[in-house]
Amino acid sequence: MAAAAATPAATQQTPKTPSSGSVPFDFSQPPIIEGFNTSPKVKDETFKEKFSRKTKENPFVPIGCLGTAGALLYGLRAFHQGKTRRSQLMMRGRIFAQGFTVVAIIFGVFATALKPKQ
Repeated sequence: MAAAAATPAATQQTPKTPSSGSVPFDFSQPPIIEGFNTSPKVKDETFKEKFSRKTKENPFVPIGCLGTAGALLYGLRAFHQGKTRRSQLMMRGRIFAQGFTVVAIIFGVFATALKPKQ
C-alpha cells in the first residue's frame, strides 16, 4: 500500500525547466563578472618604455644587477689570469651585490604595495 501511494506522488513531480526554451548560459560570450574589466589595456608598452618606468620606480634593482654582473665578470677574469685571491674577493662581492639586489626588490614590492592606487 505504501508503494502504491508513493508512485502517484512521484509521477506528479517533474523537474522544472524553463518554459521559454532558453538556455541558462550563453556559451558564445564570456561570463559577466562584477568589477572585472575584460577590455585590454588602452596602450601597450614597449620593452624600452616598461624598462624605463620600472627603473624610475625602483632604481636600485638595475644598479644591483649591474654590480652583480660586474663582480662576476671581473672575478671570472681574475680566476682565468690565476689571481685566486682577487677572484675570491670578487665572488664575495658578487654575493654582496646579489643580496643588495634582493633587498632592493623586496623594498620595491613593499613600496608598491603601500603606495595608494590612482
